[in-house]
Amino acid sequence: MTTSTIPNRFAGATVVVTGAGSGIGKATATRLLAEGARVIASDLDAERLDALSVEVGDAPLMTVVGDVSDDAVIAQIVEVGEGRITGLVNNAGIMDAFVPTAEIDDALWERVLRINVTAPMKLMRAVLPAMVEAGHGRIVNVASEASIRAGASGTPYATSKHAVVGLTKSTALFYGPAGVRVNAVAPGAVATNIEAPFRSELGAQRLGPIMQATVPAPATAEQLAASITWLLSEDSANVNGALLMSDGGWSTI
Repeated sequence: MTTSTIPNRFAGATVVVTGAGSGIGKATATRLLAEGARVIASDLDAERLDALSVEVGDAPLMTVVGDVSDDAVIAQIVEVGEGRITGLVNNAGIMDAFVPTAEIDDALWERVLRINVTAPMKLMRAVLPAMVEAGHGRIVNVASEASIRAGASGTPYATSKHAVVGLTKSTALFYGPAGVRVNAVAPGAVATNIEAPFRSELGAQRLGPIMQATVPAPATAEQLAASITWLLSEDSANVNGALLMSDGGWSTI
């Protein structure tokens, strides 16, 4: 099933999309451009961003290469935005090889939490002052099916995505009265480049059967982009602090 774009829905908007070189981020950036937004696309992979630039042609796309948990990269994103950032999609994330608690090493834990939680917090912290001053802002954090259950990932990833929901709700509470809406979307199975193999025997034993028995057919990145852009748009004007399950019904099982 294909999704359709809405011309000029984001005319005048400037939206930051992280992890925009592939998967959900690329699909979201592409759709935003098609719907009239100016997009600041960030990714670790310069070649992917270059390819995106070629694909979108003359569309108003700016790119920033680097790790979005790095303060210097965040500062560059804000600088490129020229004080006009009206939207943020915190999409960049990493998996955890499905490891259980007793097998977590400090480096994996730190990396997953840094990319999946600390980076979104830092980006929101950076763009919120201008949004509050303007009285308008839209933020969407990409959470996960693992935000509400334990059977979709290892411990580090599940912990990080539960934290993303808390970060979303708390920020929505504090800044909603200032005209800033903050929501999260929770994908289920999606065909993206962050899929990870099982590194743990226990992880495979406990999670493998659950996922094989219950995971619906993978969604496309474009389907997730449709959910994200809806949350960014005025069509969701009465939605704030919400977790939108865009998981093909996985959360109902």
